[in-house]
Parts: sequence; structure tokens; C-alpha cells
Amino acid sequence: MSGAVRAAGGAVAAVLGATGVLHAVWTVTPWPLGSAAEFADAVVGRGDGVPPVSACLAVAGALGAGAYLVGAEAGVLPAVGPRRLRRAGVRTVAGVLLARGLAGPVVFGRVSERSERFRRLNARYYSPLCVALGAGAALVAGAGSGRRPQ
Repeated sequence: MSGAVRAAGGAVAAVLGATGVLHAVWTVTPWPLGSAAEFADAVVGRGDGVPPVSACLAVAGALGAGAYLVGAEAGVLPAVGPRRLRRAGVRTVAGVLLARGLAGPVVFGRVSERSERFRRLNARYYSPLCVALGAGAALVAGAGSGRRPQ
């Protein structure tokens, strides 16, 4: 596997893992935002607070699993389980992230029930980040070796 694919996989895994940790933190606090109302405005785009604990934990778990799958397929984490399942998982991660990133501006565009702040942050940061992570995961899915780290 090329060093570029390995580096991309490591970066994608790190960002997904950190984002998963942030979602877990949101089960107890709206940090880094100052209040639940500010969180709802910036991160969710509606409502009056942080989503339910179960939702935050589900997203944290999905992001953690995605981080592992991409990292293992890129060879930066130990690979466990059948390679075909890991590769299918990485393809799923790539597809979900690309779909979220590409559909984000359409779904959360000008005509949306979401707050103006959320729509602005989505256009500038959330959707482009999803596209970048999805592209990195797709690169790993296409070139991943499934080898253990050296």
C-alpha cells in the first residue's frame, strides 16, 4: 500500500475517532459551546438543546467503528476479522460520508427548517469535511491492503 493511502487512512481514522469522542462528550455537556441552546442552534440547527444521550452515543459508536475500519484497512491499526467485511465497512463509511457531504447543501440549504447559523456552518465546514473524509475513506477502500501495521 502506498504511503499516501496509509497517511490518508490514518488521518481519516483520527478525525472520525476525535469526532466520535466529541459526540460522547455531548452526552454530558454542550462543550465547546456555552449552552444547550447555542448547541442546538450551531450543531443541530433546531430545537433547544443537545440531542438525547442515546442519539449521541449511537453516533459516537458509529464514528468509532468507522475510524477503526478505515484505520485497519489502511494498515495503521491492527486488522481483526474477515477482510471482506472490513472492506465492505470502509465502503459503507465512504458512501455515508460522501452522501452526507454532497447532500448537505441541498438538504440543509436556503429553504430549510434549520437555523441560519447551522446552514452557514454546514456550508462552510460540516459538508466539506464529510466530503473530504468520505473521499479519504474511498481512497482507502479502493487501495486498502488489510495488512497489519508494521
